Amino acid sequence: MIRYGLALLTVLGALAGCTVLPAPPDATPPVEMRPEVEAFSRTQAARNFVDVVRTVEPVAERECRARTTGISCDFNIAVDDRPGQPANAFQTVDRQNRPVIFFTLALIEDVRNLDELAFVMGHEAAHHIAGHIGRQQQNAVAGAVIFAGLATLRGGDAEAIRSAERLGAEVGARTYSKEFELEADALGTIITHRAGYDPVRGAEFFTRIPDPGDKFLGTHPPNAARIDIVRETMAGL
Repeated sequence: MIRYGLALLTVLGALAGCTVLPAPPDATPPVEMRPEVEAFSRTQAARNFVDVVRTVEPVAERECRARTTGISCDFNIAVDDRPGQPANAFQTVDRQNRPVIFFTLALIEDVRNLDELAFVMGHEAAHHIAGHIGRQQQNAVAGAVIFAGLATLRGGDAEAIRSAERLGAEVGARTYSKEFELEADALGTIITHRAGYDPVRGAEFFTRIPDPGDKFLGTHPPNAARIDIVRETMAGL
């Protein structure tokens, strides 16, 4: 269930030149950008965002309910309107453990077509469905315990043990980060496709962002690997 809330409507109004833009259900769908146009206008970007949220959120909720038990599937979509934030989207949970997907204003304006925006939303919803936050926290705790234990065995003092614990938590949290991202890309592909968008076209977003490469303990896999998993998943649908 979508609950935009006053903050989201205010942000959409700012994007569109102070006009609140949730279109009526029977409104004409937004027209996608022509290839020669470099970016959407702010008004069109806001309309696209509302349209994609309305379309993708129910699909993400259905996938969540079909694949999980005992967790909230009532996604809350919000906009991070802090000044100067880069193009980004992230998933978290609120105090009631309800999933929240945040988009920054820069990302909403940066996408080049509706498929990219839908894919980003599907990807972030997939993180919640796959339980990545909880799994990452478990990995962080396990890493902290192991590193602190090793420091203790080596006779480290209290500060050395605390440092080892912090390092272990970081290593543990990052250990499966790349795997989690690829899992979210695969499930996000399914969500995007079932919502009626083209995830392969949506994954072209990766061609415009810095490639993290294959760094040790990096949080994201190489962009090429992410595009490959999208294509492989689509081939199996």
